[in-house]
Amino acid sequence: MNQSYLSLGSNMGDRFDMLQQAVSQLTEHPAITVTGISSLYETDPVGFTDQDPFLNMVVQLETELEALALLDTCQEIEQNLNRKRLIRWGPRTIDLDILLYNQDNLKTEKLIVPHPRMYERAFVVVPLLEVNPDLEVPGALETIGVRLWRSYGSMKEFLQDTH
Repeated sequence: MNQSYLSLGSNMGDRFDMLQQAVSQLTEHPAITVTGISSLYETDPVGFTDQDPFLNMVVQLETELEALALLDTCQEIEQNLNRKRLIRWGPRTIDLDILLYNQDNLKTEKLIVPHPRMYERAFVVVPLLEVNPDLEVPGALETIGVRLWRSYGSMKEFLQDTH
């Protein structure tokens, strides 16, 4: 069994609903078990800043999938939720990024793990450490506007929230 952490973000449409749908699709996959979720954080956009704020979170999971198959699954979920890649770092209905996969260091044309910019982003590191405070996350954080949006005691509570 492989352990992985994913970052999820949305800033188009009903951001909360997009995150719920993405987590729900992850939980419905037969080779994935979501074992932890962070609180939701509202984040100012990075890179292309002329867009709405994001809601971000991190999920911890166990999976039978190899790293590239997990990436394919994440991209399939993005496609299911109408993700369009028009502007780099631009608005998106949903974004799923693999942050960590076991203790592996992978560098392929399609996937780099650990995620190459995760250590620079508070909106990734803060929820990641919330899900697993014992993770060692070295590297400097940039000062990025991250605000707690909503906290959950369980994945069930998150998936049943109608906000």
